[in-house]
Amino acid sequence: MAGPGRRSSTFTRLLRHGFTDPSAAERLLDRAELAPVRDDPVLLEALGATADPDLALLGLVRLLEAQPQGAARRELLDTVIAAKPLRDRLLGVLGASAALADHLARHPRDWEALVTYEPRDLHPGVEEFERGLAEVTDPVSLRVAYRRCLLSIAARDVCGTTDVAETAAELADLATATLRAALGLAQAAAPDDAAACRLAVIAMGKCGGHELNYVSDVDVIFVGEAADGADEGKALKSATRLASHMMRICSETTVEGSIWPVDANLRPEGRNGPLVRTLSSHLAYYQRWAKTWEFQALLKARPVAGDTELGEEYVAALEPLVWKAAERENFVADVQKMRRRVVENIPVAEVERELKLGPGGLRDVEFAVQLLQLVHGRTDPSLRSGTTLDALQALTAGGYVGRADGVQLDEAYRFLRSMEHRIQLYRLRRTHLVPEDEADLRRLGRSLGLRADPVAELTREWKRHAAVVRRLHEKIFYRPLLDAVAQLAPGEARLSPEAARERLVALGYADPAAALRHLEALASGVTRKAAIQRTLLPVLLGWFADSADPDAGLLNFRKVSDALGKTPWYLRLLRDEGAAAENLARVLSAGRLAPDLLMRAPEAVALLGDGDGGGLEPRGRAHLEQEILAAASRAENAAQGVTAARGVRRRELFRTAAADIVDSYGTESNPAEPDQGALVDRVGGAVSDLTAATLAGALRAVVREGWGDTLPTRFAIIGMGRFGGHELGYGSDADVLFVHEPQDGVDEREASEAANKVVAEMRRLLQLPSADPPLLIDADLRPEGKSGPLVRTLKSYEAYYRRWSLVWESHALLRAEPVAGDEDLARRFIELIDPLRYPGRGLGDGAVREIRRLKARMESERLPRGADPRLHTKLGPGGLSDVEWTVQLLQLRHGRREPGLRTTRTREALAAAREAGLISAEDAATLDEAWVLATRVRNAVMLVRGRAGDTFPSDARELAAVGRYLGYGTGHAGDMLDAYRRTTRRARGVVEELFYEG
Repeated sequence: MAGPGRRSSTFTRLLRHGFTDPSAAERLLDRAELAPVRDDPVLLEALGATADPDLALLGLVRLLEAQPQGAARRELLDTVIAAKPLRDRLLGVLGASAALADHLARHPRDWEALVTYEPRDLHPGVEEFERGLAEVTDPVSLRVAYRRCLLSIAARDVCGTTDVAETAAELADLATATLRAALGLAQAAAPDDAAACRLAVIAMGKCGGHELNYVSDVDVIFVGEAADGADEGKALKSATRLASHMMRICSETTVEGSIWPVDANLRPEGRNGPLVRTLSSHLAYYQRWAKTWEFQALLKARPVAGDTELGEEYVAALEPLVWKAAERENFVADVQKMRRRVVENIPVAEVERELKLGPGGLRDVEFAVQLLQLVHGRTDPSLRSGTTLDALQALTAGGYVGRADGVQLDEAYRFLRSMEHRIQLYRLRRTHLVPEDEADLRRLGRSLGLRADPVAELTREWKRHAAVVRRLHEKIFYRPLLDAVAQLAPGEARLSPEAARERLVALGYADPAAALRHLEALASGVTRKAAIQRTLLPVLLGWFADSADPDAGLLNFRKVSDALGKTPWYLRLLRDEGAAAENLARVLSAGRLAPDLLMRAPEAVALLGDGDGGGLEPRGRAHLEQEILAAASRAENAAQGVTAARGVRRRELFRTAAADIVDSYGTESNPAEPDQGALVDRVGGAVSDLTAATLAGALRAVVREGWGDTLPTRFAIIGMGRFGGHELGYGSDADVLFVHEPQDGVDEREASEAANKVVAEMRRLLQLPSADPPLLIDADLRPEGKSGPLVRTLKSYEAYYRRWSLVWESHALLRAEPVAGDEDLARRFIELIDPLRYPGRGLGDGAVREIRRLKARMESERLPRGADPRLHTKLGPGGLSDVEWTVQLLQLRHGRREPGLRTTRTREALAAAREAGLISAEDAATLDEAWVLATRVRNAVMLVRGRAGDTFPSDARELAAVGRYLGYGTGHAGDMLDAYRRTTRRARGVVEELFYEG
């Protein structure tokens, strides 16, 4: 025994070998059953090599306990220690599958099935599995024999003797042998029925494709014919009874559980159609009534049981119809609708964990491969394989899929199928969901050979492969030429314009004729430029189709390409830098603002890449000021200096908008930013810093032209409102105050005239019509508002605030922060106003009533007539005004006492109020969520419409674009509006309590 507080050496060794519960493992090792081998290092090493050493040890102890006598126990232990192949197989299975451990505990001699290690045992086929099932006499013994065979498949799988494709093929062969055995039992139970009919069992789906999972429905179709001299009607009834009994033998639960459900719903008319049809009935249905998905399903049809000749006749009769399916009207659109329907049926909570049906999942690969097979397999028989990986290899070899794309898809599919196999193997349950539990993820990762940090490595590899599948699936699945090729008669090679238009409509293009013109202009010809465009466009069209306005995306892409097409770096950037093309597609199809900014200087496309353009990371204020001030200093006059500053502002606005769009949409390599508050802060900070730097540059340019290096008066600009709060949006004006102080010996009148000239010239130059967006300066928050002087001296401000200051002015000064000009003067201005905005005794009741009255008046007077108040982001209930005034009231009341409240930023002040106990964590979170959402909506409206707005657009496509920016998919604009109303309604409840009643 180890002393108190000390761990035993065994405990430490167990930890080192990967046990997660060493204490429990020590107790198991101390069991009498393991006494002969307890200290044998071979056992511990072997257990540590399994996916779950704790599970493997527990399974071994249970298996030893279940041995009928001591001799059998010794035989098992001796074999485990002496025979490495058996040791690896048995412990590998016990560490990966609790279900097979249960089977071994119930059937303790079945471990002997793992002893043999001969070449023929490495890759058994149907014949070997039929021998393994030869002794079955009833459904229970069939289950026992099935699991004994499954045990050997799992052992080869977890030890790496077979790869994932070989394992899937073995599982399909075992299913074939099992269907044959089940049909034999059914025939033996009803010999008269067996004599009256010929019955063929056609495997479909994964079983038919020779790529079955550990636990999956086995999809089948039954074909029946009358035996010689029998009545057809009676024969079909006999065949139906046999088929039904065979299905029950496999599906029903017994004392040994079930095997798997046999699903016949892929038959003509589905569950509403007869279970068994004659071959002629099948043929008539597929010729007249079958839908596109039914031909896609027939790709995997394979006779597996019953009358072999009849099964082969069925496949031979239907195969020609399969390869004509691509000539059907709307073929590609039908296939895509099926894919979308599958994704839409996944519960929202499971989409991210869905390995098979989710975005970037197994079904993406399978659908893409099947679509290409159906389109090109008409004329190329080498593509007609029912096995996904074989078909993918043939498509790659034939040039239908790029070589690199084919290799990546193959690797991703193998990895995802391996995950699926190991997830199902654990409990032998039919599931495609990646587990959430840490222990399950650890076992899964270790089973795939990820040992250093199994959970992190598994998550990283899974996401990487899913991203590859998603990207390549879109590239292949949405390639617009596929539809056109699919509409051509065999042998023709010309593109069908009508089919191409139809394809574009299916992708969401409202004006397919214009889209075709753009495609023709971009991709026609034999130039290198056209060749690169033909490579890029299939991918770009898929990304455009993922937006709310594909037409605008394609049109904008053509405009940018026309402007930059002769620039050598442009197409090279899009082709070679992974992020650039997708970033550009997102930006060009997300609304008007970013494309408008880009069109004014298309070379800003370089920012979208990964190289030397600086990328999309916003630049800091110091960096911006340095660039703008340098440009202003080099300019010959004020106009040129301000033009240079505005040019930098335009470029940086584009950078900020592009980053915002890309982060909001997400890309295949980087998912959308989940923290909405971070997105808002990033935009607000970037635009505010940019505005401050632009004002600093304009000030420098104007002063240099009029007065040289020194203005007759010290001059500072104070940011107010959202500007002072670092919360500017794309369409915000710059709210400011101007303060000056005459230089020593300068007459106050001269100083005042100089200051006013500076302000007037700055305002004029910053809003002159030009290619760059104007920057409007708003000084209405100054003392006396629009009636007061535009610029005041510091002494004038002091005198005014001492004698005349009103409550609203103290309120407005909460957001005051220096942004440009003389730093010492700005600092003294802030010292002057601090007692006003953070009054020593807080606010009196009269002041609080006045603030409430002002807010109520503002809402009633400023809310536009006819606007829905519930959807007005600024003045509506629970909107920006509600949250900000509530927070600012807390600042006015408690700012002197609580230093954390002395900030110009809404979210910071709200967090400080929560920390100070002035507001509950729940209420603070409610207000923060509403403020962030309202700000995001305002930013979205500006990005989408190209002009500022405080409410959701009425145009359906614009509303959809706002929804896409906010993370809502196509057709979910109503959900977005409901979520906004719900969020702001909760916030309004908090405002009522804190602002109006508190």
